[in-house]
Amino acid sequence: MEENTEHGRKKSSNFLVQGSIYAVSAIISSIIGLLYRLPLTRIIGDDGIGYYSAAFNVYTIILLLSSYSLPLAVSKMISARISKGSYINARRILNASILYATVVGGAGFCIIWFGAGWFASFFLKMPESVYALKALAPTVWIVSYLGVMRGYYQGYSTMVPTSVSQVIEQLVNAVVSVGAAWFLLHYAMRAGMNPKNVYGYGAMGGTIGTGAGAFSALLMFLILFICGRKYFKKRVKEDRSIHTESYREISGILFMTVVPVILSTAVYNVSGIIDTSIFGNTMASMGLASKTAGDFGIYSGKYKVLINVPIAIANALSSSLIPTLSGANAARDKGQVESSISKAIRFSMIVAIPAAVGLAVLAEPIISLLFGAGSSERAVLMMHVGSIAVILYSLSTVSNAILQGTSHMRVPLRHAVISLLIHICALLICLNIFHLGIFGVVFADIVFALCMCLFNAASIRKILTYRQEIKRTFLLPALCASIMGAAAYFLYRFITRILYRFGFRILAGTVLSILAAILIYGSLLIRTGCITEYDLTFFPGGKKLVRAARRLHLLT
Repeated sequence: MEENTEHGRKKSSNFLVQGSIYAVSAIISSIIGLLYRLPLTRIIGDDGIGYYSAAFNVYTIILLLSSYSLPLAVSKMISARISKGSYINARRILNASILYATVVGGAGFCIIWFGAGWFASFFLKMPESVYALKALAPTVWIVSYLGVMRGYYQGYSTMVPTSVSQVIEQLVNAVVSVGAAWFLLHYAMRAGMNPKNVYGYGAMGGTIGTGAGAFSALLMFLILFICGRKYFKKRVKEDRSIHTESYREISGILFMTVVPVILSTAVYNVSGIIDTSIFGNTMASMGLASKTAGDFGIYSGKYKVLINVPIAIANALSSSLIPTLSGANAARDKGQVESSISKAIRFSMIVAIPAAVGLAVLAEPIISLLFGAGSSERAVLMMHVGSIAVILYSLSTVSNAILQGTSHMRVPLRHAVISLLIHICALLICLNIFHLGIFGVVFADIVFALCMCLFNAASIRKILTYRQEIKRTFLLPALCASIMGAAAYFLYRFITRILYRFGFRILAGTVLSILAAILIYGSLLIRTGCITEYDLTFFPGGKKLVRAARRLHLLT
């Protein structure tokens, strides 16, 4: 009995280990993404970033409607079969998913390629974004196949291939994006094009890297799959399922799994393109069209880039959580389901809360270092106002995954639709009544994420009869993060005042403050009992973390 209980605990915590591995790769990828955006922003400017971001919003929504949810849907279906030893059906799901990716990927390509002019001129009110849209069209097709392969391996409860491919994708993306942006921008300048088209060409170069990165990741999966053929054939021979599902059955299940996820994810993320359209049209009606690209470039190229780094950890945790919940749900293991939910929410808050506090108190030096001295007071103010979005988006992302992983697909969709309507109303009020400009978009983002958190929490409590623990999940991390934030703020001011004569004072103050904040926060988490020795053992390198904590007398 004790052996079974321990096995259940290990199984329920496996997603935390896999999620941590994926989270590390997500952090590395986000840092790479952040670093390459710095030279990219300086090459094509805020206007170019505005065209780049606007095109990316269209690409994102087409991707969402076509194949973005494939990793989630495929991993969910395969993990449910693997938990029952049905390896033949798992392989048939892969085949059906590849056919699905071919159809929807091709459709997405056609929509962007042939509709680029309409999207750029009439929907976004940024005609120069047409070049970037054309460059992104083939990427939809590539990402469709990539999503299937990632979902297949995630269904086998390993996030390592996805993690490695993500880093490779971002590295290639970074190199190609910066190089292509520089080359095409100077090509347009030599050709004597007007400044807007010059920056449009630069934005196109930035988007070319996205496709190159996705193709390199897909190539890695193809090589891995070919090398692992013997393993998968062996698994198929070990199949102990009674019923072999037909491709018609599988396609029907895939469709019924993908569609709710597509719709909920699309509605959940469509706010970006709606914001672009409403903001662009509203600013144009006020005679402020000239500020649209620049303001949106600051919002998407600086503010959003920074807050997306910690949010990526929640996305990583969600990706590893869904297969675990699906398997537990299929086996009707309520204990494992509740344990996984508790760990996912608590871990995401332990990361998101201090990240939000850190970005708020050190916004000015971080933005100054990354984007240049005096880069943008508006970006700093956006971070002060909007850093809470890190917490809300992280929590809403994980709660979405909980509902989807327990086969309540339509619930997040319903919540996303309602939240989106509230978001649009809030945005229109902020822009037309309070005249907040780009800050109206920031406030509307917060409203959307807050609504999703509240609706999802109510459904998880009602449907899964789950009672959320408050103290160790929210209160203690918030207390520790508050102390950490105050210490980081005053330490930064102290260091920069001491080194006021040196040019590197901002860099030294920021780096030392961040390092001190990490140590203070980690120590406080352990000393307050928010994280126990048992919790540490489930992190990658958990035994080393326990030994280090004991040497520092944080654990007795």
